[in-house]
Amino acid sequence: MKKATITISYDAEKLGAIKQYMGKKDLNVEQDMEEYLEKAYEKHVPAPVREYIASREVPKPARTNRPSRSASSAQVRNNSTDGNP
Repeated sequence: MKKATITISYDAEKLGAIKQYMGKKDLNVEQDMEEYLEKAYEKHVPAPVREYIASREVPKPARTNRPSRSASSAQVRNNSTDGNP
């Protein structure tokens, strides 16, 4: 999902107080705002629209790891290319 950035103006002193007291509880403003936006999305956007948006999210394909060559097969390959039978 592509992320968007929101910029708002807010009283600097009040924001500092929020950060200070949230920090004492190991919380942060950004996470709190993200949770608020998610709740607002669920509250105000009709379910069929949310379902449509969710269906458009393409999951990234799982990356498969190919087995690596063992040291012995690499050694055999090196011996066969150096001209010695």
